[in-house]
Amino acid sequence: MENFVKNRVFTADIESYSSEGLGVCRLDGRAVFVPRALTGERWELKLTKVTASAAYARPERPLRLSPERVQPACPHFGRCGGCDTLHMSYAGELRFKLDKLNAALARIGRQSLRAEEILGSEAAFGYRNKAVFAVAEQNGAPAFGFYRERSHELIPVRRCLLQSELSCRAAAAVTDFMAKNGLPAYDEASGRGLVRRVFCRQAVSGPGAVVCVVAAGGFGSKTAALTEALRAACPELTGIVLNVNKSRGNTVLAGDFYTLWGESTIQDFLLGLRFEIAPQSFFQINPPQAERLYRRALDYAACGPGSLALDLYCGAGTISLCLARQAGRVIGAEIVPQAVENARKNAAANGIDNAEFLCADAGQAAAELARRGLRPEVIVVDPPRKGMDAAAVAACAAMAPERLVYVSCDPATLARDILRFNALGYELRAATALDMFPRTAHVEAACFLSKLNVN
Repeated sequence: MENFVKNRVFTADIESYSSEGLGVCRLDGRAVFVPRALTGERWELKLTKVTASAAYARPERPLRLSPERVQPACPHFGRCGGCDTLHMSYAGELRFKLDKLNAALARIGRQSLRAEEILGSEAAFGYRNKAVFAVAEQNGAPAFGFYRERSHELIPVRRCLLQSELSCRAAAAVTDFMAKNGLPAYDEASGRGLVRRVFCRQAVSGPGAVVCVVAAGGFGSKTAALTEALRAACPELTGIVLNVNKSRGNTVLAGDFYTLWGESTIQDFLLGLRFEIAPQSFFQINPPQAERLYRRALDYAACGPGSLALDLYCGAGTISLCLARQAGRVIGAEIVPQAVENARKNAAANGIDNAEFLCADAGQAAAELARRGLRPEVIVVDPPRKGMDAAAVAACAAMAPERLVYVSCDPATLARDILRFNALGYELRAATALDMFPRTAHVEAACFLSKLNVN
């Protein structure tokens, strides 16, 4: 440890990546994390931070660069906290993500099975159908952008390569309107000010586009002018919504929603099904990749015409309604009431009558199925990044489905939960990685587990 002194300069080879995409080298046998360094590279490095649990170094001078290194396409790379992998080729990014999933399965989940395939995205830029821009004061004027990693320091970004051009234009229209009308941005520390965020959602398979302005209050007599300014700057819009979010903290959407103009929802398609999506409803960010993910999940589910499938964390019913075309009956469960209402509307709009939706968590859904004397042959789970809690895992296993399909956006919590399912009699049989968020360190996965000793 005596060699781990801040500002020490040393030379090392980059051997691997951390789960966040940082290069990893070793100094006296201890791991050191190096931002924007690629495996196979050799660098002269300077220690910048040393703690009891981790050490970080800054690349000072390259001695050998990787053929996977590319020039980042964005001037904000490394500052805004959005992209993680703009410095590596897309092929290199896919290898990193597949390795990330397999490392989590092996180290955290203690699984011997590996994912042999990662499904890459055809579009590496401009693929996001949802944008959430933070708004803050910068040099006395309102600005929009993203927070620097692990901070609430706003990095102004007028054009983000991952977002649609329309969403960037809408955010600019809001902040330009604020500047012209003397409207302040919200300040989290003091709780004063007005505009907090600009939230944009755009359909991929149709013309729908809604902007939701998130503010601590209303715009009063300036409401009509705000609507006119947004419509003039963004004639493609089909709706403008105000979310009055008075909560302290950084929750994006909370409180009351008011439709200022047009429609509050958009409609989009996945696997031939039409979905109505409200601002507060979950819907996949990258629909073409979502279709590939859902096809793999449906293959794993292998529902027959007479089978009962349970879809937990069902959101607006995307996976549920896809399952309903294969299974005899589908029950979706979701804890967010607005999403459940969206799911019911989506089922009706698609003429699907063999799917029902419960406003319930996993334990409540299990109790309801038990009360009805029902046992699902298949359970599909698509939890948020934090994964499933132990009670939810236990509730799923208690229903004794033959097959479990786990769709995940976080390999670490996925691996933890698979280990929990192992203890309750389920074995991992197959896994596929999928890149839903190109140019970031995130990777999705679909996994198939089956019950051991099925009679």
